[in-house]
Amino acid sequence: MSQVETVILSGVALRWQDIAAVARQGVRLELAPQVWARIDNAQAIVRHIVASGERAYGVNTGLGALCNVSLQGEQLSQLSRNTLLSHACGVGPALADEQTRAIICAAICNYSHGKSGIQRSVVEALLALLNHGITPQVPSQGSVGYLTHMAHVGVCLLGIGKVSYRGQIVDAAQALADEGLAPVQLGAKDGLCLVNGTPCMTGLACLALDDASRLLQWADVIGAMSFEALRGQIAAFDPEIIALKPHPGMQVVGENLRALLADSEVIAASKGIRTQDALSIRSIPQVHGAARDQLVHVVKQVEAELNGANDNPLLLGTPDDFRVVSQANPHGQSVALAADLLAIAMAEIGAIAERRLDRLVNPLVSGLPAFLVSNPGVNSGMMIAQYVAASLCAQNRQLAQPAVLDNYVTSGLQEDHLSLGTNAALKLHQVLENCFQILAIEYLLAAQAFEFFNGQRFGVGTHAAWCLLREQVPAYLEDRWLAPDIARAAALLKSSLAPQPVLPAAH
Repeated sequence: MSQVETVILSGVALRWQDIAAVARQGVRLELAPQVWARIDNAQAIVRHIVASGERAYGVNTGLGALCNVSLQGEQLSQLSRNTLLSHACGVGPALADEQTRAIICAAICNYSHGKSGIQRSVVEALLALLNHGITPQVPSQGSVGYLTHMAHVGVCLLGIGKVSYRGQIVDAAQALADEGLAPVQLGAKDGLCLVNGTPCMTGLACLALDDASRLLQWADVIGAMSFEALRGQIAAFDPEIIALKPHPGMQVVGENLRALLADSEVIAASKGIRTQDALSIRSIPQVHGAARDQLVHVVKQVEAELNGANDNPLLLGTPDDFRVVSQANPHGQSVALAADLLAIAMAEIGAIAERRLDRLVNPLVSGLPAFLVSNPGVNSGMMIAQYVAASLCAQNRQLAQPAVLDNYVTSGLQEDHLSLGTNAALKLHQVLENCFQILAIEYLLAAQAFEFFNGQRFGVGTHAAWCLLREQVPAYLEDRWLAPDIARAAALLKSSLAPQPVLPAAH
């Protein structure tokens, strides 16, 4: 559980960690009084527009290519309801609960700026979903960047659709009633506010940042184990050499590796056994460090989007002196590019890990028993685990193709350039899942390699990581069902409660 019990939107910039805490750990989300005042001010502007009859897109007009159709009276509430019903047309398997919760959280963050015009009661209803553990079942496919995912959330506020509630999939109306919540009554612009903006890609990207941060910490630890098992030449990590190429991430990784391998008898005894190691071994600071630097960039992009107003139109001023501005802030190009970039960076982390673990099982280069088993031949050992890692790397290469370059025309030529940012974020999630599995396999193989060193002392950090895995997975003495071992290792990497054998310099 997060040490923070409540995340309060107060006007202070939100971090990706806040979204992850609400989405994954059930931390409560609340809005400060000044934030509610901003929301009420924007809603007052909407009411003024409705009363005056002044044309404003999405308030009293149709949507998209229907923006020149004027509406009035009861049509405005009906438009909001119809917007949700017509836009809730996604397909495919449902998002995980934590993914939907992250999207809802990012949407509320957008409304907190008081530029959207959504009713307070609708925001309260979204907060109730989070804080009462009611999670809409949202189909994962069908978004060009926005619209469908939040529409499926929105119809649940009306008591329509299915939700995850108390460990079961039930009707939204039943879950709302069980919690004493009434379906919302929509007004002008509420429907457009619910489906608009970039919360889908941004919420998903925040969870991806949580995973990527954890993976990069583990990659250094597991990479150090492989380096040690393969008797790497530590001169490649010399601090003076690393400092000559001043990429920040590279400096962090170099320091991590030296700390993890400190006091290793294996490394000390291996000095000079070869002139230089293969690149997958000696370039860990350069490759892991580059991924860390890309992560820093992606954090800036995602948090800028998270803390920006991304609705259309946006409402500025007060009911007595206001502007309604139609623009393109819902276009998610920044997040789409960032998600594509992080997918490439993390695919590279998986790729170099696969090259390291391949060397561990290959007796031609490892200096270890073939496929890391004592009696090869009758035992196949870790042979096919490497095949699995290779397959996952191949899929990551496919997934690392940029989504943002795929452009389609929608809404009768009105929306003729799309970010595909939600697709970018979803495939990034799959890349990260694959990387967890690849690193889990490398972790198993490196730990198994340690079994053949006959009591030589390992590095302080690598020894701790070896012992940690052995609490979950015993040594591989002869062939056994290997899939559960990989699953247990992957679960260990994913667990936020697992002790991290990365020393403080890595954080």
